[in-house]
Amino acid sequence: MLPRGHDFQSFPHMLKKLLRNSAVLGVLARLLGFYLAWALRTTRWELVGAENFAPYAEGAPVSCAFWHEHLPLMPELFRRARAASPQTKSYVLVSRHNDGRFIGDVVARFGISVAYGSTARNGEQRGGAMGAMTMLDALSNNDQVVITPDGPRGPRRKAAPGVARLASLSGVPILPVAARTSPCKLLSSWDRMILPLPYSRGVLVVGAPIQVSPGSGIASLPAITSALNDVAEEAQRLCR
Repeated sequence: MLPRGHDFQSFPHMLKKLLRNSAVLGVLARLLGFYLAWALRTTRWELVGAENFAPYAEGAPVSCAFWHEHLPLMPELFRRARAASPQTKSYVLVSRHNDGRFIGDVVARFGISVAYGSTARNGEQRGGAMGAMTMLDALSNNDQVVITPDGPRGPRRKAAPGVARLASLSGVPILPVAARTSPCKLLSSWDRMILPLPYSRGVLVVGAPIQVSPGSGIASLPAITSALNDVAEEAQRLCR
């Protein structure tokens, strides 16, 4: 039963407390995973930029980068990579906070390994050294990593230095990716996250890979940001 009268004032606090419970978050992650699997499976997908994706679908190491808003749609990218190269593993870097762990529980349903860690917006490490080492090890083993450069909490479509530094240290290119479905639901979150609806039309856009030379990580951020915006706008245009 919902609270009545003045009890409504305490309801938001009760809800926040409930959502901090690990058991509740586990159930919600499972339900969302089931929903996304259903919605994405019933979507009619088109791949744009297949020539850019082909080498990595065959098992070459790559850092797949996309804005945080596209995260619910990216299991389609993982599915295609796994179908083409079953032996290749994919790793995603998420925050150690509850929201990051929630995302990790959701994407794990789609066969993605999770590395926990995060960096501050100024690029200083904030307990994310182990996560970064996991990603570097994955790339050295010819696996693939997945990064949302504006995650976990924004600002929206502003890339943090971590994505460029990882490419600079590893020598592995960044593959800019975006996705969109029509119709879809745009959430009111900071990133305007895209929630797919069942039986939609979807497009997956893969841009040209970006090579970051050693020592030039930070200097490459404008080019990375521009490439991610380009594929995001192309995906939106094709599904308008």
